[in-house]
Amino acid sequence: MPDITPTPDRQPTLQADFNPSEYSAEYKLLYLQELVADKSYNAISEFLAKQSEYEIANLLESFPSQTRLLIWEQVPESLKGEVLAELEDETRQPLLENISPKQISVFTQDLDAQDISEILDTVTDTVRTSVMATLDEEVRVQVNKLDTYEDWEVGSYMDPDIIQVQDDISLAQVQTWLRDNIDLLDDQSQELLVVDESQQLLGLLSLVDLIKHDQNDLVADYIDPAVTVNDRLDIQDAAAIFRSEDIRYAPVINDYGELVGQLNGEDIMEIIQDDVDSTMKSLAGVSQDEELFAPILTSAKSRSIWLGINLGTALLAAAVIGQFEAVLAKVVALAILMPVVASMGGIAGSQTLTVVIRGMAMGQIGGSNRLWLLNKELWVGAINGIIWAIIMAIIAQMWFHDVKISAVIGFAIAINMTAANVSGISIPLILKRMDIDPALSASVILTTVTDIVGFMSFLGLASVMIL
Repeated sequence: MPDITPTPDRQPTLQADFNPSEYSAEYKLLYLQELVADKSYNAISEFLAKQSEYEIANLLESFPSQTRLLIWEQVPESLKGEVLAELEDETRQPLLENISPKQISVFTQDLDAQDISEILDTVTDTVRTSVMATLDEEVRVQVNKLDTYEDWEVGSYMDPDIIQVQDDISLAQVQTWLRDNIDLLDDQSQELLVVDESQQLLGLLSLVDLIKHDQNDLVADYIDPAVTVNDRLDIQDAAAIFRSEDIRYAPVINDYGELVGQLNGEDIMEIIQDDVDSTMKSLAGVSQDEELFAPILTSAKSRSIWLGINLGTALLAAAVIGQFEAVLAKVVALAILMPVVASMGGIAGSQTLTVVIRGMAMGQIGGSNRLWLLNKELWVGAINGIIWAIIMAIIAQMWFHDVKISAVIGFAIAINMTAANVSGISIPLILKRMDIDPALSASVILTTVTDIVGFMSFLGLASVMIL
């Protein structure tokens, strides 16, 4: 097996016997980077042919936009449709701009309705109409059904192509039908969805029951209850149901109880991952549309908005400091210690904020437990505040040999860390009540609060105790 471990002065070397499937995603990226640098187009094609659509999509998203176009041209035609469906919208859209409607139609011919809908969400109406006209009637109906739902609704994520049997047929008839349509089952299938003649979902038929009971019995005799989700339910609420019920999939029904699709566990995992990514970007003040290898101007523009907001809050904190100009001018030590107060409060608040926003995303915070958490964070902030106030007071005493300065920094840290913890839980709860995404703006508000409380307590105490 060839050694391709990267070193500071060496990239992985191309070798004829290199089998990329034996290596991690990072090594595959390094290998592809060398192929691209050497313009080894045939080798790129051979390399990509050995990868799954998921791996190719990940590799494409690991290169700048211009290089993506070069790599895309080497992706096997048989995989292009599946790869397009796996790409993020921001990566997929530039690729589709260079593909004709006829080519898109070819790529989507063997895809399911979910993947086709995903791809067509990022094309123009003209291209969409052209591609839709080439689809089979059944698939076209399914794609149109998916497009009737909002982005946040379960229906837009469900698989409308489902395996179902009616309750008034025999087990023998079900087995005969399955043998003729065995390709519809996957390795994970353990139950069949059961409906009546009006498409009302009745429950599940276990494959174990299907084969072990008298084949002349009716399906209706062996129906098990099913955990269902409504097609108009918020997808985040559906994810909470999957977690609490520990299920791999759930039948999707409409308001009339009719079976309209199936929501799968892998879709929920993708939603959870997207939600994590979204939360991380929001907490950092980064646009949801920005991706790692976005153009320089695009990234700069998307980040400027939050940098401007942060500048405004920083000026507000600076205005607070300006009110204590006299005390700062007389006691230089205060200017040296002042950032410590704000920093300790900021870290304490961020810790609480992160835990709270995660709990809200998991559906764990609500009702009476909000008051319990508020009380808990008050005590956590007070305990940590006292501990670190004593430590910092000792350090300040050893540094400046002034009891008053040590007392000021100690009290200020205790006050700010307590306030920070309380703010870390109360701010996202208040924002949620106002129908504002806590992940989007809570961190900016928290920073403002901890800075102002920290500076006010520190400089206010200094004005009273030192001057």
